Amino acid sequence: MGLVTSALGQNAQGDSRGMSARGNEAGDLSLVARVRARDESAMAALYDRYSSLVYAVALRVLGDTGAAEDVLQEIFLQLWRKPAAFDSARGSMGAWLSVIARNRSIDALRKRKPETDIEDVVLSVETNFADNADRGRALVRIREVMSSMAGPQRSALEMAFFEGMTHTEIAEKTGEPLGTIKTRIRAGLLSLRAAVSG
Repeated sequence: MGLVTSALGQNAQGDSRGMSARGNEAGDLSLVARVRARDESAMAALYDRYSSLVYAVALRVLGDTGAAEDVLQEIFLQLWRKPAAFDSARGSMGAWLSVIARNRSIDALRKRKPETDIEDVVLSVETNFADNADRGRALVRIREVMSSMAGPQRSALEMAFFEGMTHTEIAEKTGEPLGTIKTRIRAGLLSLRAAVSG
């Protein structure tokens, strides 16, 4: 008799947990509907419920509290601006936010190294010239290297440096894969660095 009672009790607990999860999902849908109606208290409730999850995912990927906080703010700002982006048919709110946090964090990681490379080149150009004659010779070399580059590579460098576009923006504008754009810019920077240091 005790085993039967115990089994029934476990089933009841399992059912209540399932109902609780379904209740959370229904609550999330209600909150999202209210966010669509620009209800700030609903947005605050979603933030209270999921901000620690989003922050934990971002921190695990980035290993930097400041960068993780930036990702956290971006994601909830995006949710406020475009609550319709959440599709409950594709999963729970928690899972959806976790995936977005992971993807945003990976994007942030990818941006770090190329930006460092660009800063290195700019610093070396600015600090290695003793006088205007040296600067003039270096600019001539840079122009020669730029003119000898393939058109797509030169164009990617120009968009990055002169138009201030990110790698992602360049990829979107040109229709090229992001990895291709990063490779072109990195190879171009290495050529320019070699020309300046030579």
